[in-house]
Amino acid sequence: MKSDFWHRFSLAGLRDRLPAWMRNRYVLTILLFLLWIVLLDPNNLISRVREIRTLNRLEREKEYYMSRIEEDRRKLNELRTSDENLEKYAREQYRMKKPDEDLFIIVTPVEERRIRREGKEPKMKKPAERRAPESSRN
Repeated sequence: MKSDFWHRFSLAGLRDRLPAWMRNRYVLTILLFLLWIVLLDPNNLISRVREIRTLNRLEREKEYYMSRIEEDRRKLNELRTSDENLEKYAREQYRMKKPDEDLFIIVTPVEERRIRREGKEPKMKKPAERRAPESSRN
């Protein structure tokens, strides 16, 4: 009985309990090779997949930035070649105006929420909350 107990934990006992196809040295070699490739190698399969995902993300970002660069070059060329486009750009982006003009800025509710979130301008009171001048209260 003692020998049966120790036989169970020995390599021979382990070999006897394995299926016949796993006792084949070629199958065992292939399994060890796959284990090495998937987990143990410095260039293992898991890190390769991670690097391929990162590469794909970086290539998408590169395409996006290349298109933005091309668009900005086109806009810059338009601004350099036409004074009308330069004036239009200055009016729209920097809110510039001529001395004899009045500037009206129309803000949609969506733009107003975005401006408030970013904290660019202070909150404006609603028309009902504004106080009337002292002379018109009586």
